[in-house]
Amino acid sequence: MIKEIKFTDKAIKEINNLLLNKDKGSFFRIAIKGGGCSGFQYDFSIDNKQNKDDLKFNNIIIDNESAQLLKGSEVDFVSELIGKSFKISNPQSKSSCGCGVSFSL
Repeated sequence: MIKEIKFTDKAIKEINNLLLNKDKGSFFRIAIKGGGCSGFQYDFSIDNKQNKDDLKFNNIIIDNESAQLLKGSEVDFVSELIGKSFKISNPQSKSSCGCGVSFSL
């Protein structure tokens, strides 16, 4: 399932950079949580525990429910005037807020 989510080279490079100084066995976790101004929001964190329902791709983990909502998405890392951030292009999203972190299905 995680193979149905694409990661750009820039995203992979930034994830690897973030994990360089973390404990061995740390993962970059991507999750979708309720909240934000549009109903759902993306959550990025460093985690050292892989749960039973997590899907794993290299050093990236995504829980199964979030992976379903991310199916067909592309994860990128962008540098813009307002700062640097991970950006997800999600074809399942019907709308998103101006900040790009919150979306609706």
